[in-house]
Amino acid sequence: MRSKWTVLALFVCIGGLNYADRTAISSLFPLLRTGLDLTDVGMALTGSLFLWSYAAGSPFAGRIADRFNRRKLVIGSLAAWSAVTALSGLVTAAWQLQALRLFLGLTECLYLPAAIALLAEFHDHDTRATAIGIHSAGLSLGMVAGGTLAGYLGDLYGWRPAFFALGGAGIVLAVIASFLLPDATPAQSARRLAEPVSGTLQSIFRTPLYRVILTEAALIAIGNWIFSNWLPLYFTEVHGLTLAAAGFSGTAALTAGGTAGAALGGMFSDRFAGSDTSRRLLLQGTSYLLAGPLLLIFAVNAPLATIGVTIFLHGMIRSAGGANQMPVLCDVLPAGRRSTAIGIMNAMNTFTGGLAILVSGFLKPNFDLSSVFAANSIIVMAAGLVCLWGRRIQLHHSALAAKA
Repeated sequence: MRSKWTVLALFVCIGGLNYADRTAISSLFPLLRTGLDLTDVGMALTGSLFLWSYAAGSPFAGRIADRFNRRKLVIGSLAAWSAVTALSGLVTAAWQLQALRLFLGLTECLYLPAAIALLAEFHDHDTRATAIGIHSAGLSLGMVAGGTLAGYLGDLYGWRPAFFALGGAGIVLAVIASFLLPDATPAQSARRLAEPVSGTLQSIFRTPLYRVILTEAALIAIGNWIFSNWLPLYFTEVHGLTLAAAGFSGTAALTAGGTAGAALGGMFSDRFAGSDTSRRLLLQGTSYLLAGPLLLIFAVNAPLATIGVTIFLHGMIRSAGGANQMPVLCDVLPAGRRSTAIGIMNAMNTFTGGLAILVSGFLKPNFDLSSVFAANSIIVMAAGLVCLWGRRIQLHHSALAAKA
């Protein structure tokens, strides 16, 4: 069997492209607004439709990944979403692009539940948070690469070549993955549970810490998706950057910090917490409480460099805490239910994220993006308090178990 680190390296590449394809469109909004006659609400709807279809498909994607071959799902999802991305370069009307964004959500939602569950099977408590953190760092790198490449190609050749390039890269990667990506061992695959859907859902939602993780993840998703959707446009409108520069600035600072935070946070979590779930929740909650107030920089007329440094720090601290999210979920749920649980969480995250993007699109003509970004500080801190409440629940259960 190939090394668990080889598996991780493949998932870093595939996951990075997953996030590149979903977020690169934000760097092309100024061109799409002209080329397809998109309004602010139309741009917001384009982002929201992807998230809502992703949300609708995610619970089913999780269930499928718990019942069928996860390796095949990863490769099939990669090939399908890459084809949809390439086809996006052929559209001639806004409704066609929006329809393809719906299909992009349905094809991409198959990836994360299967990929995270496979990573958790190959990596035990000693390296699980490290592996998931590095994978999360790959997602962040994909956002930077996708936004920058799309902006660069958009400045030189228009918006269509960006979709062709990203889609073509995914199809090539799917072929490579079909040769290199192993499946779980037979013993690991046997642990998947062949139970009814109702039994799986009841077991998942009766787990108190899963409800905690579901709540904090939805709160964090609101801020994440507002940033990823509107930050490049903010740098274009407020600071007058070119498309390539805005695509880079709108992703690099936040996601470079996110990359460092996810990787380092995962490694620190494995060493500080190990199998102690309450310690992971402590790290997560504290990180969110520290990261939230940094977003208040948008409430003042700060220089571009200051905003960039602050965004980097926010992304790093927040992602260091977020690196504990999936390990906590894997700690409290058995292997056969993890993909379903992740699918439900993805559905919640993308539904709330899509709603937040659409609401912010309606508010944008009357409230500038700086105010919207600054308000995110409250949401991030609320997520931190939810994590600390979850730690209290975990400590209480541990105390009861010790007395029994």
